[in-house]
Amino acid sequence: MKIAALQTVACPDVDRNLEVAARLIAEAAREGAELAALPEYFCLMGRSDDAKLAIAEAPGDGPIQAFLAGQARQHGLWLVGGTLPLRTARPGRVRNACCVVAPDGRLAARYDKMHLFRYDNGHESYDEARVLEAGDEPVTLQAGPLRLGLSICYDLRFPELYRALCQPPCDLLSVPAAFTHTTGRAHWELLLRARAVENQCYVIAPAQGGLHENGRRTWGHSMVVDPWGEVLAVRPEGEGVVMAEVNPKRLAQVRQQLPALEHRRL
Repeated sequence: MKIAALQTVACPDVDRNLEVAARLIAEAAREGAELAALPEYFCLMGRSDDAKLAIAEAPGDGPIQAFLAGQARQHGLWLVGGTLPLRTARPGRVRNACCVVAPDGRLAARYDKMHLFRYDNGHESYDEARVLEAGDEPVTLQAGPLRLGLSICYDLRFPELYRALCQPPCDLLSVPAAFTHTTGRAHWELLLRARAVENQCYVIAPAQGGLHENGRRTWGHSMVVDPWGEVLAVRPEGEGVVMAEVNPKRLAQVRQQLPALEHRRL
């Protein structure tokens, strides 16, 4: 099954971001992708944290969700919709939600980011909890022939989440992200390959990658990693499509030769 990680450099304008996403989805479809994945915040990289509040949608209703459904239906593929802000009952708080849409346009699954990023090195400072409300449960689904486990960006640092997703084992783990340039350079590839190796499955990691209009710089390096930890394809920076293939024979081979998943004690 061909899969595509889509890399963007989102801006503060939702319409412009959706135009870019549509172009990349169409490109992936032309190259034969049956599943495409957008990055975290593909729809908005605002000038402040609370910019998310202004475009937040009610679950199941809104132009960004309609866009995802329409794109999946138009191209007949599974679409991992990066993330978008969905309203909650708490004023001033939204969920950072990943909506997965089936080829017929129906919502197949929704995962809300469980781990909220906070970082301060004296020069850069981030605290997602200022506007985000954390999700509370892991989510997996059957996406065609693939058992797919969902996660978002900072979740990547918490291996216990992926262990929970992989009971039973997943074929593919999805990690849409907007890693900072600082933390991405240090840990992005290392963590992605570790999650692939320890869970013996493929990882698709679509990311924001470049210098954004709001002044933020994201690491990019969208990639697909195989269950042996090999990077099959990667794009360092800039908009583009990263294509690879999930091979069930490769999955079976790795798990047969080194049956680590069978050897777990905890």
